[in-house]
Amino acid sequence: MINWDSIERSGYAVPAEHTLDELVAALSRALADPDPAVRDGAAYSVLATWISTGVIDAPRRLALGDAMAIRFSDREVQARTFAPLVLNMLVRAGDFRPAWVDAFAHWYVAETDLRGYDATLGWLHAVAHGADLLGTLGLRPEVEPGRMPALAAARLLVPADHVLDQQEDDRLATALGRLLRRPDLTEEDATAWLLPVEEAFRALGRGPVPAWFSNTVRTLRALYVLVDRDRDPAPAHRTALLARLGEVLALVDAG
Repeated sequence: MINWDSIERSGYAVPAEHTLDELVAALSRALADPDPAVRDGAAYSVLATWISTGVIDAPRRLALGDAMAIRFSDREVQARTFAPLVLNMLVRAGDFRPAWVDAFAHWYVAETDLRGYDATLGWLHAVAHGADLLGTLGLRPEVEPGRMPALAAARLLVPADHVLDQQEDDRLATALGRLLRRPDLTEEDATAWLLPVEEAFRALGRGPVPAWFSNTVRTLRALYVLVDRDRDPAPAHRTALLARLGEVLALVDAG
């Protein structure tokens, strides 16, 4: 068994008794392990360091990304929800495949387990981990400027039983705030994703507030504050975005 804690303590030196292929495969398995001490411990730190420092070379990183794209359909929730964390490391390091975007987009709206934390499995954070990747992909020139904001809206509007409770709404708002700084974003791209949100709010009948509505309102309110206060750099089309957010949120106050 590979001792990831020992590797971390050694300054992330690659152990000579294992090939890099063996180590990458083991790290991939560790990031899907049901034991949170394995999945979210030293193995995570080792993988992040080896990706950022180039220890894991480009061909191996692309293969790892392909494996994560497949993992979005894994039957175990912790495997699915940690896949975007690994992909986020890779995309931030400069690696990219269009198929990764498609696999992520399909999973993000389809995921039904929105728990932030489980007493046995530890952190799951589907919405938050997905938000991190969404914010990174949203700045890639290969990804259409309006695609990730639209995906965020689609995720929020999926009927759900779970009210986000581990700051997932804040993470998604932060990701949106980041990608809305994209310089080639048009005003339409910056605001069009709010149309289905407005339509869903208008269609909501009287009665108990559904979880998706609460999740969406809290995310938009957090985003409004971020956009209003962010000046360095200011989000693209800040004035129009604030006006549109205000119009949509006014529907909540109107009851």
